[in-house]
Amino acid sequence: MIVWGGPALLGVLLASALLLRRWPLAALVVTLGGAVTVLALQGPSRTLTVVLVVVAVAAVLEVCYTAATRSRRISVAGAAMAVGAGLLIPVLGLPDAGSGRVGSGGPPVVTVAVPVVVIIAWLIGHSIRQAHAQAELVRAQAAAQTALAERLRIARELHDIVAHSIGIIAIQAGSGSRVFDARPDEARDALAAIEAASRETLSGLRRMVTGLRSADAEPGREPAPLGPVPGLADLERLAATTLDAGVRVEVDWRGRREPLPADIDLSAFRIIQEAVTNVVRHAGTDRCQVVIDTRDGQLSIEVTDGGHGGDAAGTGYGITGMRERATLLGGELSAGPRPGGGFRVTARLPVPAPAR
Repeated sequence: MIVWGGPALLGVLLASALLLRRWPLAALVVTLGGAVTVLALQGPSRTLTVVLVVVAVAAVLEVCYTAATRSRRISVAGAAMAVGAGLLIPVLGLPDAGSGRVGSGGPPVVTVAVPVVVIIAWLIGHSIRQAHAQAELVRAQAAAQTALAERLRIARELHDIVAHSIGIIAIQAGSGSRVFDARPDEARDALAAIEAASRETLSGLRRMVTGLRSADAEPGREPAPLGPVPGLADLERLAATTLDAGVRVEVDWRGRREPLPADIDLSAFRIIQEAVTNVVRHAGTDRCQVVIDTRDGQLSIEVTDGGHGGDAAGTGYGITGMRERATLLGGELSAGPRPGGGFRVTARLPVPAPAR
């Protein structure tokens, strides 16, 4: 008798390998169906048994792959088919290892071994699928947190850009309207200050919108920069703008003035800008003092005024934004009325050692 079962099973393995990646359940059906069919038509033999062992190993791996890449319903169906096919093998007959006869010696070992092996393979594949799903969830959560952080950053930048300029514009508009008839020169100066503040604000907003559009146009790229990033070197410009609004800013530098990391430099400037803006809008005074100290491995900022104080610390978007900036850098911020009158904002930002 011509033994054709071995080559036929090898052909079955080749066909299932071609199907496995796209249709793993179909590949498993081909493997199991081919093995059962060949065994039923060819009959048991020792040569065929060796090939059947290879087919069984392939079927177990296909069960594992199906459980790792497909839904639980599909993978359970594949595992059930594998168990059913494994239970058919003793019925069709395999050579007994001890006697060389078919199906002798009671229930074959495969009757117990096949379900156990298939269940273990399914559990391994299912664990791999759960690990992949958990990794995807972690990546999605990280992306969502990154998007939220970016939204908060944009919100802070918008608030800092717009609030300061609108505060200056409001002060100048009120001053200009009061002296429009009596002192037209001062009114013209106020209008010029309003124009300058408006142009600066529009320029900042235009840079921000351009950067956001560039990031949206190419999702795979990093967000485009929002334009020149301000820092403590821009305090003179801030003081000049605030002076036009009627508030003199006295800046007192202490310690060594050395370059700071960009994120610390920007956050320090924005904290001072927001604190000074609050002085212009709410303090009712004509001066405030800014103290900057870069000693002891940290950047310390204090903004004080002698006005009529304000609400308790932590209220309003401005103070909340300042506190968020400090916290994100591992620092701290406090803001509130001074015991002797006026308002104080203090911030401490740690400075990395290489930048000191």
